[in-house]
Amino acid sequence: MVEVHSGALDFKLPLMFADGTEVYEKFASKHVVHKRGFFIMAPSGVGKTHFIKGQKEPHWMDGDALWEATNAHPAGEWWTWGELIDEIDQRSDIVTMMAKKMGFWIMGASNNWLKPDAIVLPPWSTHKKYIKIREQTNYDGGATSDRLEQVLGHRKWIRQWVKKGVPAFKSVQEAADYLAGLADNDPKST
Repeated sequence: MVEVHSGALDFKLPLMFADGTEVYEKFASKHVVHKRGFFIMAPSGVGKTHFIKGQKEPHWMDGDALWEATNAHPAGEWWTWGELIDEIDQRSDIVTMMAKKMGFWIMGASNNWLKPDAIVLPPWSTHKKYIKIREQTNYDGGATSDRLEQVLGHRKWIRQWVKKGVPAFKSVQEAADYLAGLADNDPKST
């Protein structure tokens, strides 16, 4: 039998809801689980993966890993699939919502309707520099310099969350520190 949660399902396959206990338990064995979950929304290339890999304790998880493991993200470079991006982001929102309820802290670029707890939008000059550095050193996927117009569009879309009361930060570290501070001061989160 092929493992269902391979993160490599063909996008054309019809999906269904299934018991995700095993997948979430694997994430719980590798990440700190909190009483209160959080989601930081940030576009490709702002340093999410760099931040996650540099943690002393694994509080924050990479949304891409979660969404691939649960098959919310299909195999392939889906972020280049135009109108299908919204559908994929909606699938990701369902998974993010469940993971937050379970106490996970997630960072990612996939979002449609689920209100994030914080967003990250560095100055555009800094953002472009990060993308270029990643391309030249340790490219691990995501936006490239030839797709800057798409990145600008995503930044504009993410900015709409500020009008809905979501705090915006210039760096992943600032957003993570802010939310960790909320958790430290919330009796439900300790």
